[in-house]
Amino acid sequence: MNPYRGEVMLVLNGEAQVMRLTLGALAELESALKTGSLLALVERFEQGSFSASDLVALLLAGLRGGGADIDRATLNAAEIKGGAVAAAQAGALLLKRAFTLPDAV
Repeated sequence: MNPYRGEVMLVLNGEAQVMRLTLGALAELESALKTGSLLALVERFEQGSFSASDLVALLLAGLRGGGADIDRATLNAAEIKGGAVAAAQAGALLLKRAFTLPDAV
């Protein structure tokens, strides 16, 4: 895992997975969440106005951006080490690393 590339680790079903928000992953996320811009997307999460479904969309985009071949149903059924709290923390870190300079992370 390389935080300078914006990578974040998430453990699914006992296996470590690398998440990364590539440009394609961000476009997928924008479309899934029906946000008009990247800024609106980030603000939605910063303001805490996101749902569990939004979090799943974020994690799914990050996992795909990290190279995982996974669909939403598989992610929904997966066991995330640390549960919902760890998932939310990983999602927050994923967004932070995607939109800040490496020295700031």
